[in-house]
Amino acid sequence: MKIVVAIDSFKGSLTSMEAGVAIKQGIHSVSENIEVIVKPLADGGEGTVEALVSGMNGREKKIEVTGPLSEKVVCSYGILDASKTAIIEMSGVAGITLVPEHLKNPMNTTTYGVGEVIKAAIKEGCRNFIVGIGGSATNDGGVGMLQALGFEFLDENKKPVGRGGKVLGDIRYIYTKNHLPELDECHFKIACDVTNPLYGLNGAAYVYAPQKGADSNMVEILDKGLINYAKIVKEQLGKDVDNVPGTGAAGGLGYGFLAFLNARLESGVQIVLEEIHLEKDIQDADLVITGEGKLDFQTAMGKAPIGVAKLAKKFEKKVIAFTGCITEDAKKCNEEGIDAYFSIINKPMSLMEAMDKENAKKNMIATVEQVFSLISIFHDF
Repeated sequence: MKIVVAIDSFKGSLTSMEAGVAIKQGIHSVSENIEVIVKPLADGGEGTVEALVSGMNGREKKIEVTGPLSEKVVCSYGILDASKTAIIEMSGVAGITLVPEHLKNPMNTTTYGVGEVIKAAIKEGCRNFIVGIGGSATNDGGVGMLQALGFEFLDENKKPVGRGGKVLGDIRYIYTKNHLPELDECHFKIACDVTNPLYGLNGAAYVYAPQKGADSNMVEILDKGLINYAKIVKEQLGKDVDNVPGTGAAGGLGYGFLAFLNARLESGVQIVLEEIHLEKDIQDADLVITGEGKLDFQTAMGKAPIGVAKLAKKFEKKVIAFTGCITEDAKKCNEEGIDAYFSIINKPMSLMEAMDKENAKKNMIATVEQVFSLISIFHDF
């Protein structure tokens, strides 16, 4: 019997690989004869670097770069040497959690550090990039990132416009000749799970800037700035992509990637599933196991476990899920490809106890052992 395990992290408790290894232990406590393949799983957001680095023999690098407030921050990113791939979470460079509440202001915050991480990864030999762009503190259309990569954005006097969302309305000229030449050899997969265009009532400024500290006046200025930015890009670079779904993600960072770099905006979980070659392993599997810390209606809306389940159903495989918490509306997950799910909480306990790493590991092993003891009644291992 062959079982493929691809389970998302239990946030604040078990990483994707730790949860997967615990499941493997639980299965092998019932029968050592079962082949268990453990794959990392993430959705392109927080935890993607850790999951892919630990699950694919990658390495993690730490680098000091420019943070969202132009201060210095230490950021981690991953490198998969075999495929010359860098994995970057922009939230670790320009994320909202890096900005104190009283300093939140997308007029000032910048994505400059994202460009610095890309530049560093290029020096490490990377030419392929997976970039998660959720959780940003910015609304600069990716201009900061592009400035760090050598693109020049100038005002009417042909002077550099500076940084932050406030400069977008000042852009009159864009010079590309001094961009980092290696960028022409690079390919970017951008994990983007929103469909907002760059500007307008459904765009970056109106929908997301208020969460980042913008008042109504700032929102209007930022939106007009994005319109101006896109207009100059169209006129001088001939790129017309501001209405492509997802270009408004991360304060327009999606647009910056699409308009200036060799990039594609894709579902985060689909990028990861492709990167870990899960389809190949599932094809001849007898059972697929997935899950995450909490199974609910949001899971069913397309989070990582559902991505696994849908891939499994392509080959008519049965899917079970393990989780910590189950809500009443989690039944929707059954409609989306998860045949059965099980909570690993086996007795009354506090949230702190449940999330304790050692407790979670023990609970996972014990629950999996009982599920497979039941399966063993019907299947000879």
